[in-house]
Amino acid sequence: VQLQACGGGLVQAGGSLRLSCAASERSFSSHVMGWFRQAPGKEREFVAAIMWISGNTYYTDSVKGRFTISRDMAKNTMYLQMNLLKPEDTAVYSCAAGVRTYYSSIYYFRTSTYDYWGRGTLVTVSS
Repeated sequence: VQLQACGGGLVQAGGSLRLSCAASERSFSSHVMGWFRQAPGKEREFVAAIMWISGNTYYTDSVKGRFTISRDMAKNTMYLQMNLLKPEDTAVYSCAAGVRTYYSSIYYFRTSTYDYWGRGTLVTVSS
């Protein structure tokens, strides 16, 4: 299965963007899906995750209250609504899907929890 992320772009600080991530196969079912980002010169970091069935969501502290992760099960698509964007949110955002159900939420911040990765989409926030 392939994941396709899109929706990135250039936005001014305080603005909003919505990213989406679609799975290539409608029959694909994941346990958890997540968003990660990598800024220039920095390591990839966890942004948010959503349990596919329950819809439970998890966020890194720096985006709580500004970003919202959601999914449309019928479309097999995940979204990341990003509001009140800051220059420090500038990064390549990638989506990922994990299928191993034995991973609990304490592992969702780890890249190793995820089995499938999509190509990133660049988000640039100008000051």
